[in-house]
Amino acid sequence: MSEEKNNHNGWRVVAIVFTAVALLAGISLLPFEKWTKGKINDFNLIGDIVDSSDSVSDSIDVDDGIGLAGAEDIDPELQIAMSESSHQKDSANGSENKVTAEEEDVPAIAKEVQPSKQGSQMVLEDYTASGQGLKRLRHSLAAGGVTRIAVIGDSYIEGDIFTQDLRQMLQSEYGGSGVGFVNMHSDFPGFRRSVKQGGKGWTEFSANKKADKRYTGLSQHYFVSTDNSTATYKGTGTLPHLATWDNSKFLFISPQNSVIKVKTGNGGWESHNITGSPDVQCISVPGTTGNLEISTSTPGIIGLGTWMYGNKGVTLDCMSSRGFSGLTLNKVSPELSRQMARYIDYDLIILEFGINAMSPKQTDFSVYSNRMVNVISHIRACYPQADIIMMGIGDRGEKKGGEVHSMSSAPYMVKAQRDAARKAGCLFYDTRESMGGNDAIVEWVRQGLANKDYIHLTHKGGKKLAEPLFNAIKTNVAR
Repeated sequence: MSEEKNNHNGWRVVAIVFTAVALLAGISLLPFEKWTKGKINDFNLIGDIVDSSDSVSDSIDVDDGIGLAGAEDIDPELQIAMSESSHQKDSANGSENKVTAEEEDVPAIAKEVQPSKQGSQMVLEDYTASGQGLKRLRHSLAAGGVTRIAVIGDSYIEGDIFTQDLRQMLQSEYGGSGVGFVNMHSDFPGFRRSVKQGGKGWTEFSANKKADKRYTGLSQHYFVSTDNSTATYKGTGTLPHLATWDNSKFLFISPQNSVIKVKTGNGGWESHNITGSPDVQCISVPGTTGNLEISTSTPGIIGLGTWMYGNKGVTLDCMSSRGFSGLTLNKVSPELSRQMARYIDYDLIILEFGINAMSPKQTDFSVYSNRMVNVISHIRACYPQADIIMMGIGDRGEKKGGEVHSMSSAPYMVKAQRDAARKAGCLFYDTRESMGGNDAIVEWVRQGLANKDYIHLTHKGGKKLAEPLFNAIKTNVAR
C-alpha cells in the first residue's frame, strides 16, 4: 500500500512538471517583442537552456571603445531616455499613421522622406525649412576666408578615423591646412595619426560626469590645469596638409590672474600675463609652424582646447566622446558658445551618434529621436548661423545563430535619426546606406575596412566612408 502511494505521488510530480513545462513553452510562443516594439524580449525556453553562445541574438560587441571603454563612459542622459522609453505606454492600434502635433510643425518641404541617392551617388537629404541645403557653408567657401566644420561624435570617429580623410579631401578641394581642434590631453595619443600630441598635468571633465555646464562646449570636455601643466602638438606628414599650419589658438578661462607660456616652431617661449576673468580668453599665435607648446604653473585654468589651422580654406575639427549617445549635447552652454564664437565660429556642424543608443531587437527609438530633435535645436541656439547635418549610424553587426548579420534594430535607428532630422529641419546623411545597407558590416570586416567588433572602422574603412560624404557635400555646395 505504501509502495502504491509512493508511485501515485511520483506520477503527480511528473504531471506537475509536465504541465509547468507546457505552460512555459506556451508563453515562449507569445510575441512579446512585437507587442512591445522591442522593449520586452521574447521568452525562449529552449534558448534559455542551451549555451548562450548559440543564441540567435548574441551580440558580438563587448564594448564601444575599441577595447578602451569602461563602465564610467556610459551616457547618463541615454539611461534617462531609455528609462522613459521603457515606461512609455504603447500607442493604440493604428496610431503609427496618426499625425502628431510635432509632425504638424514640420515644414512642408520636409514632410516627405527624400531619396538618399541620385543614381549610385549618395546625397544629403535636405529637410531644412528653406530647402537651400548647405547655405552657410556655400557662402563661406565662396568668400575665400577660413571655413570651419565641426564633426561631433562618439568612438566611431575616435582617433580622427573617418574625419581625418574627410578633412584631407575637403582641404585638397577647397584649400586649408592643419588638424584643427585638439584637446589639452589624451590618454592614448598614439592612436591618432593626424597629430602628435603630448603633455601632462591636466584634470579632465566631461559632460557625462559632474562637469560644470559653464565650461561645457561642443567638444563636451574641458581640462583644468594643475601647478605644472604642459601640452604639446606637432604636425605630421602621415596625411596631406597636416605638417604645418598658419594660426595657433589656445582658448581658456582663467578665473584668477595667471601666467601662460606658449612656443611655436623653433622660437623661444612667449610669456602671457593673464588678468583673471570669468569669460573666455584666447592666446593667438600667427605664423606658419609645425609645432605648438603650452605651459603653465598656475593651477585652475580651464583649458577649452587648441586650434591649428590655415589662413584660408577648410579647417575640420574632430570632437569625439567615447560612449556618448549625443544627448549630453543639451548641456553645451549657449553663453560659452557665444563667447568662443568670437574666436572660433562654425559654418557646418556634423553630428555622428546613435551606435551607443542601440540595443538588439529594439524597434522603437522614438524617445531617443525626440530627444535628438531637442539636441539639434539646442545646438542651433548655440551656433545659430551654422548648417547642421545629422549622420545616420553606420551598419553594426550581431551574431545570429552561427553567423554574423546586421543588428536587427539598425534600420529602426536610422529611421529614428532621419525623423529627428526631418522634425528639426536639418540635413540627413544615410551612413549605413552609403556602406551598402543590410549586412554591409560583414563585407567591410572581411575586406579589413572595419574591426572584428563589427562596429568600428579601421583607418582604411574611414577613408572609404569619407569619400561618399565628401562627394555629397561637394555636390550640395556646387548647386
